[in-house]
Amino acid sequence: MAYLQAQGLRLLARNYQVPSRAGGEIDLILQESDGTAVFVEVRSRSSSDFGGAGASIGAAKQRKLVQAAQHWLQTSGHAGACRFDAVLIEGHALQWLRGAFDAA
Repeated sequence: MAYLQAQGLRLLARNYQVPSRAGGEIDLILQESDGTAVFVEVRSRSSSDFGGAGASIGAAKQRKLVQAAQHWLQTSGHAGACRFDAVLIEGHALQWLRGAFDAA
């Protein structure tokens, strides 16, 4: 999270959970200086074997993230733009994927 804040993003929520069994969790919700809400999934793997950290964010996980983001948007009143990013940590390397996937 410190890395993203150093890039100019402001923390809005951490480990946001939808209050139901079917709901998901968003690791970080941040805001860009232009007001864009940024929903961030953080994945860590010790190596890039088996596709690495990025390969673990499949279609089912993306659906859960979108559902949780929709819940946050409804409850927060945020009416601006939003996007889904991923922070991938493999070994000691960190990669920030802006717009890793979309809600469609």
